[in-house]
Amino acid sequence: MDNTSEIGPASNPFSIFEEWMTKAKAAPQIREPTAMTVSTFNSTGDLHSRVVLCKQWSEEGFVFYSNYQSRKGAELEKNKHVALLFYFDPFFKQIKISGTAEKTSRETSVAYWRSRHRDSQLSQFISQQSQPIGSRAELEALWAAADKKYADQEIPCPEHWGGYLVRPKTFEFWIGYVHRLHDRFEFEKAPTGWTFRRLCP
Repeated sequence: MDNTSEIGPASNPFSIFEEWMTKAKAAPQIREPTAMTVSTFNSTGDLHSRVVLCKQWSEEGFVFYSNYQSRKGAELEKNKHVALLFYFDPFFKQIKISGTAEKTSRETSVAYWRSRHRDSQLSQFISQQSQPIGSRAELEALWAAADKKYADQEIPCPEHWGGYLVRPKTFEFWIGYVHRLHDRFEFEKAPTGWTFRRLCP
């Protein structure tokens, strides 16, 4: 069992996250340790969730990249509130984060775009994410045309593509135990730092 006594009022939630993520990245049975569920709301209050990859994190927040014209992009444009969820099944642990999202700078988005594999650039360049498309063949034809057009050129970062920085307001660290006597530790952002409380399972 984990020594949960190390999680308490003096803990830094970002440090706990870093510790858990380091362990997850070293675990061969976890294919995508940085995979996280991102949940957003539309204008009528319907909730939409999807899994994306967390590409950077710091005490400022958590960064993922997407098409700004996608469903999540349209929803975040109207409602900045977002929830993130990491689940590390081999360790029976999860991290819940709620906060607000804002676009990263254009410079940050372009720098990350240039670090991506060319095939990933092509797929994002041609995709009208979340919009209907007639067939797989149509999608592959768009990819092939772009591949040919930019055969000897740098693929430009689309203006409608870039990063989101999620600034956390709350963290919840969950550790599963037998008999469903799980540990839950909640941190909430306050003017002077983070408040802390243990929650019932």
